[in-house]
Amino acid sequence: MDWPNQNRNSSTPMLFPVEPNIFWEQIRQIIHEELSEMEKGRDTKPVASLHSEFTYKPMYRVKEVCSLFQITKPTLYDWIKKGKLKPIHVSSRPYFLLKDIQELLQRK
Repeated sequence: MDWPNQNRNSSTPMLFPVEPNIFWEQIRQIIHEELSEMEKGRDTKPVASLHSEFTYKPMYRVKEVCSLFQITKPTLYDWIKKGKLKPIHVSSRPYFLLKDIQELLQRK
């Protein structure tokens, strides 16, 4: 596979302090790891493992929260009624804050 800038002179200025060959090797490694994770299937991981993956986004959609807690949509909407989780509506769609999800995971 040909990578961008692979045939260019190594003295080409870059915006970060890493040698181009090292940079592209790191990118290939990251892509390889991500593809391996995708092939394994994220739905088969236990909840504790999913929790660590859900730390990079501030808000989550209904489907993501259901997957995280391994519940159905009606159960999630029941939790909303009971006050276990508070949705934030963006363009009339419900989202859930990461801090609220983390609190509920700790209580569970």
